[in-house]
Amino acid sequence: MAQVALDNVNKIYPNGFHAIHDLSLEVDDGEFLVLVGPSGCGKSTALRMVAGLEDISGGELRIDDRVVNDVHPKDRDIAMVFQNYALYPHMSVADNIGFALKLAKIPKAEIAERVAKAAQTLDLTEQLDRKPGQLSGGQRQRVAMGRAIVRQPKAFLMDEPLSNLDAKLRVQMRAEIAGLQRDLGVTTLYVTHDQVEAMTMGDRVAVLKRGYLQQVDSPQNLYESPDNVFVAGFIGSPSMNLMNCRLIEHGSGLAVDLDGSLLALPDDTLGRNSALRAFVDKDVVAGIRPEDIEDASIASDAPSDRRIRTSTTLVESLGSEVIVHFPMTVSPFQIMDAEFEGEDAVAPATDDSGNYIYTGRLNPRSTARIGNEIELAVDTSRMHFFNPQDGLALRD
Repeated sequence: MAQVALDNVNKIYPNGFHAIHDLSLEVDDGEFLVLVGPSGCGKSTALRMVAGLEDISGGELRIDDRVVNDVHPKDRDIAMVFQNYALYPHMSVADNIGFALKLAKIPKAEIAERVAKAAQTLDLTEQLDRKPGQLSGGQRQRVAMGRAIVRQPKAFLMDEPLSNLDAKLRVQMRAEIAGLQRDLGVTTLYVTHDQVEAMTMGDRVAVLKRGYLQQVDSPQNLYESPDNVFVAGFIGSPSMNLMNCRLIEHGSGLAVDLDGSLLALPDDTLGRNSALRAFVDKDVVAGIRPEDIEDASIASDAPSDRRIRTSTTLVESLGSEVIVHFPMTVSPFQIMDAEFEGEDAVAPATDDSGNYIYTGRLNPRSTARIGNEIELAVDTSRMHFFNPQDGLALRD
């Protein structure tokens, strides 16, 4: 096992494109750290630099306190699991798992012992004589994992290893990989664009945007205390509702004015977050997670000044919960820059009247129906606030 450390690492391509900007990140010994972000954010590039498959333009990369900027990939003592498995179709499962050991001229008896042990760990013992074409997608991914395990490396690097699997198998495999990493205790750097995958697997999660590290923290802290609007909107499913609004005095306390709809904040809001004081009677970005919204007919004890009257444009009943989409005139805060052409650069959803669509996650007992009016209760004690100028969280 080993610590992997990136110290102000940069990647600039010959055409001048700056893919990674001063990335500083430490993966502790035995830790499972996930790099997550939208397509094109630089997460796979960062992983490939650690693997030695991409040159480092600046900064320092250390594995186990050894600077490896110019060390050949095969001499870094790491193992990589790719998105497409990269198995040899003409070889058996056993030969695929043990191929790297054969190249390293490990004795045949030791190769057989390591392969058998890895196969037992990964439930592949019955498939050792088969070819990759005879296996399911999940089994092929296990073979790729086995090939990494037998090398007994200092660190695992995984580049979206589950993206080719169907949804049900992805859920199963992410639990298996996380459990396997805990059992082996191997330092692991894992790349994914799926924030649900990141939240359920990582000890810590690092969020990237356009080559810049936005925040690195435990999954729960990322969810509860995002440092900026990008992290707030990216972490959580459905994503946080981010609204342009105004913070105003309301009675003896504060409220947010959502284009005419007032939501009162708890009396102790300023005591818990004095940073808001400077934004009274000014524009702010208010964030409301869908799960902090409830059907008011169920949350009957919610104060009247913490409710929104609206209608539903879409109702998705998932059995354990009901996802409602509802219109408001207040405009959403745009996370991505206009010139960004990645998958997140999409226009906000609107209804036929030009109102903007937001999302709530309701109790399954809700009677919400498409097109009907509804009153929604908002837990304003859990609202998030951000500076509209720089997108940074407003908190003490």
